Amino acid sequence: MANTPVPRPGILEIAPYVGGRSKSEPGQRVIKLSSNESGIGPSPKAMEAYAAAAQALHRYPDGGAGELRQAIARRFDVPADRIVCGAGSDEIIYLLTKAYAGPGDEVLFSEHGFLVYAISAHAVGATPVKAPETELKADVDALLAAVTPATKLVYLANPNNPTGTYLAQAEVARLHAGLPAHVVLVLDAAYAEFVGAEDYEAGFKLVAAAQNVVMMRTFSKLYGLAALRLGWAYCPAGIADVLNRLRGPFNVSTAAQVAGVAALGDEAFLEEARRHNDAWRAWLTGRLTQLGLKVTPSVANFLLVRFPDEPGRTAADADNYLTGRGILLRRVEAYGLPQYLRISVGRGDECEAAAAAIADFLRGDHG
Repeated sequence: MANTPVPRPGILEIAPYVGGRSKSEPGQRVIKLSSNESGIGPSPKAMEAYAAAAQALHRYPDGGAGELRQAIARRFDVPADRIVCGAGSDEIIYLLTKAYAGPGDEVLFSEHGFLVYAISAHAVGATPVKAPETELKADVDALLAAVTPATKLVYLANPNNPTGTYLAQAEVARLHAGLPAHVVLVLDAAYAEFVGAEDYEAGFKLVAAAQNVVMMRTFSKLYGLAALRLGWAYCPAGIADVLNRLRGPFNVSTAAQVAGVAALGDEAFLEEARRHNDAWRAWLTGRLTQLGLKVTPSVANFLLVRFPDEPGRTAADADNYLTGRGILLRRVEAYGLPQYLRISVGRGDECEAAAAAIADFLRGDHG
């Protein structure tokens, strides 16, 4: 048999990431609540900036995303030269893992953490390590107990997807204090804008005070720019320098940059998006709880909902039934949570339709 190209160790261990479904039966109206997208869409100002960028499609983007980094710096009062932009926070994850881990190293995260942490570890030949959670919440003691001499990165999604739970600022600080200085703690704060808890802090304080902490953010959630793939990281100067050496020279498109600047400046729209999410997250939680389902308390823009173990009423059964009605939720078996479905906070009418369909399913109305 002829020899064939062989990828480097770890690549074939990757289970490719599968996003939330976006299609149902042909011609059927779809209510997509599977991908934690914005419930009200993007800012009109961001859409205008995006459309205007069409006039310069023949020009390369600003390789350093200078105007965008300055806008982020002004918005969050941090130094622009310590911000690195990427094609979604996913790219930042891959860059960090590539920079600080490799064969023989370990990448640590909590049991139900974002799937891309493990994928990025396999991609560089490192070993992904899961620490147990307690009641679907990251456990600082378990994470610290899992640290070994081979640990190079610790990823903490805070709030976490798909559980919606979070760690308070004091617990994150305790985690950092227990890590060796050479281990990079990555705070994935993709859902930070939705959190109203007073004991929460996204990571600005730790990054400002330490040399081994990175905070990641995204424009895909509250800002409603998921299609443009735009994320950023606030880093110590040394880590920012490393990421800038690794990233592609034009890794963020012009359209993403200008839309991001415009979205950051539309405070009224962002407040509207927060109010919408707060109201409908609470409504969905109450309605699904009334139906007898267990809803994990969430501070993000989605809910993790546990379905019964009884045949015909399981999460998989519910998903099949809802898909047949054009309502797409997220199955989370890949996260080790086969009894659950994740439901994004969509428009008000979408939340009402999803709750009504779930009620029909639980009543056995499968006609």
